[in-house]
Amino acid sequence: MARKRRSFTPEFKDEAVRHVRERGVTIAQAARELGIGESTLGRWVQAATGEDRRSDEALSHSERDELRRLRREVAQLREEKEILKKATAFFAKETR
Repeated sequence: MARKRRSFTPEFKDEAVRHVRERGVTIAQAARELGIGESTLGRWVQAATGEDRRSDEALSHSERDELRRLRREVAQLREEKEILKKATAFFAKETR
């Protein structure tokens, strides 16, 4: 008897890929949790990664430059925030 091929909605596929990426679980773990095949989920993740790469390629030169600049700025702001946290903790100890 032939097995009937399952089909999945695009929303389910997106959610499954998000499950792997955001929760940091392996493809094998996520596939078991979702009740689908590892190779199937692996193809979905790979396809989504390719789509992400293509979306970066769609950026113009000026947009890529701005993106790089903004990423540097975010990194600098995060570093400054960490320094301020440490300074706050230091001065909080001093006042006690």
